[in-house]
Amino acid sequence: MEDTQQTAHLTQPPPNIIAIVVTYHPALDVLGALIQRLASQVDRVLIVDNGSDTSIVDWNAGQPTPAHHVIALGDNLGIATAQNAGIDWAKQQGATHVLLMDQDSLPAPDMVATLHSALADQPRAAAAGPRYVDSRQENPPPFLQIRRWRLYRHSCEGGNAVLPVDYLIASGCLIPMPVLEQIGNMRDDLFIDYVDIEWGLRAGHHGYQSYGVCSAHMEHSLGETPIVFRGRNIPLHSPLRHYYHFRNAVLLYRTGWVPLQWKCVDAWRLLLKYGFYTLYAKPRHRHFASMTRGLWHGLIGKAGKFTPSKN
Repeated sequence: MEDTQQTAHLTQPPPNIIAIVVTYHPALDVLGALIQRLASQVDRVLIVDNGSDTSIVDWNAGQPTPAHHVIALGDNLGIATAQNAGIDWAKQQGATHVLLMDQDSLPAPDMVATLHSALADQPRAAAAGPRYVDSRQENPPPFLQIRRWRLYRHSCEGGNAVLPVDYLIASGCLIPMPVLEQIGNMRDDLFIDYVDIEWGLRAGHHGYQSYGVCSAHMEHSLGETPIVFRGRNIPLHSPLRHYYHFRNAVLLYRTGWVPLQWKCVDAWRLLLKYGFYTLYAKPRHRHFASMTRGLWHGLIGKAGKFTPSKN
């Protein structure tokens, strides 16, 4: 039996992994380093640009290690739409897996191979993601899972552990194409924020499991300059990002298949964020107004790209 399993493993076709890098006004030196790092780990690198001022097509053509293809969307259509455009292109290229990447992430040299190995060892795996480090935060952040009405923070005490999680951050997430075909693409009416959370929860609803891989590593910048509070660095986003964060959280709470215990635990965390950022995020009135507007739009079911009122 063991020889049969080994033979079957050896006869499996090699993976065709395509990395999808979503850009929006990127730091070009960081983007260049990312493309170079990815080129040695995946079969093809795709850039999907969300309307940057710089022509990413022209920039890419002049790079010593260019991406294999660039899709220029021409406007900021949101990270979910950009990811979906990349996924559709990857399907046309016969990809077996897609690797989602943010423009400000940098994978370790063996990250993709480590993630792929972890996926192969786990039944019904939806996705695998790395442990990431942000030099401005408490590092590395834990993998999160809600169980028994509590939030569990898995801190990778075992360096080679593969941990079941509710969701993964999009950047560094390796997803088998058959899973995407079964579960569906990213929910593009969320635009940005909670896109990866919604997809991870949806995968779980369909009986799949996401995994955090402790031995896979990545550098990643989360948000803007953090708030220092009682000796801790608390992640901070712009007022507009806070709008999407709060709106999309409520939109998920309105979704029937999302587990009730997940809604309750996340809603409590959202309430704490609302109070904290109202008091400590500057300018306070802008963050308060954006979060409040997001809550209201979530309650009335308003989704898509936010367009300020002209009144």
